Amino acid sequence: MPSASSRRWLTIIGIGEDGPEGLGDEAKRLIAAAPVVFGGKRHHELAAALITGETRSWESPLENSLDAIVALRGTPVVILGSGDPFLYGIGATLSRKIGVEETLVIPAPSSFSLAASRLGWPLQEITTISLHGRPLDLIRPHLHHGRRIIALTSDASTPQQLAELLQAFGFGRSRLHILEALGGKRERLRHSQADEFDLTDIDPLNVCAIDVVAGEGARILAFTPGLDDALFENDGQITKREVRAVTLSALSPRYGELLFDIGAGSGSIGIEWMLADPSLRAIAIERSSERAARIARNAVAFGVPGLAVIERQAPEALANLPEPDAIFVGGGGSEPGLIPTAIGALKRGGRLVANAVTLEMEALLLSLYRQHGGTLTRIEIARAAPIGGMSGWRSAMPVVQWCWIKK
Repeated sequence: MPSASSRRWLTIIGIGEDGPEGLGDEAKRLIAAAPVVFGGKRHHELAAALITGETRSWESPLENSLDAIVALRGTPVVILGSGDPFLYGIGATLSRKIGVEETLVIPAPSSFSLAASRLGWPLQEITTISLHGRPLDLIRPHLHHGRRIIALTSDASTPQQLAELLQAFGFGRSRLHILEALGGKRERLRHSQADEFDLTDIDPLNVCAIDVVAGEGARILAFTPGLDDALFENDGQITKREVRAVTLSALSPRYGELLFDIGAGSGSIGIEWMLADPSLRAIAIERSSERAARIARNAVAFGVPGLAVIERQAPEALANLPEPDAIFVGGGGSEPGLIPTAIGALKRGGRLVANAVTLEMEALLLSLYRQHGGTLTRIEIARAAPIGGMSGWRSAMPVVQWCWIKK
């Protein structure tokens, strides 16, 4: 039987800007002995003095290169990546195709580790995020006063774009630290306040760290569900914050789950569902083109641009969609066939939550409660409002909520 080491034909090596100087003897030996070395142009240049075999650069799409690597199974192959290959790197991608028992990984310090060490920031207290090839809006939920963020960037323009985003949302006094070419001879660290950003000639290979300072009126997204209604662009079709908080509690988001937000209105339920954890996904279903466009804008404004929006009438819109873990029916619930279709689409163990403000929808939920069980709750909210020269309670429309788990 072959040994564990002999089965490991694929070696993934993290390499820093210092090239071979930062590599151990084993990594150098494996690179020199490899018949084929995959990597980016920069990686090949850094390791050029060690490589004796064939060099192959990443193809577009990357999937072509991954197929080529798999086709070499059993032949010694080296993959060169940046820093820690399993931190937003090629290692994570390859692990979906090649088992750990076939792989040897030799990581180098990640850009996050290098940046934290240069700044003297305890890494366990820092928010780390990759904006490399991803929307900058992903940073928005993390903008809280006093927070420290280290972000991987795409190119030389990203720091300027981040400074502009910070200024636009009330964080202009935040301090940016631009760390360029970390670990190499060209390494440089520069600083600027976001609203005074004037740095030029930024190396395309950079990391941006942020000391977040919130100004008056800054757009801060609280951690708890039930965000202020005023934060959402809406036309009045929005699940109000108190009811939204109760609704999200009933939907009970869990790791990696998918939500259907039917009759999404402003998209507030799907957006707050996704804000609960980066692993969560949501599809907003809305028949109005104007509202569908508004949902997409809200998703960007809340830093969850991955919210999918389907502009179509339910229940027809549910056809050919992936099986959801939870469904919220906020609008159009009395549409013929919608609730039965939603029940049919839901996974076993999934949660369905439907809210009613009309008597017709309330009657439907009462019927569903009698037929299927679950829980039926009446939510009544009253807010203080002026009455002449004094104040009194002004009641909002009551909401009846049906919650049900599919057995």
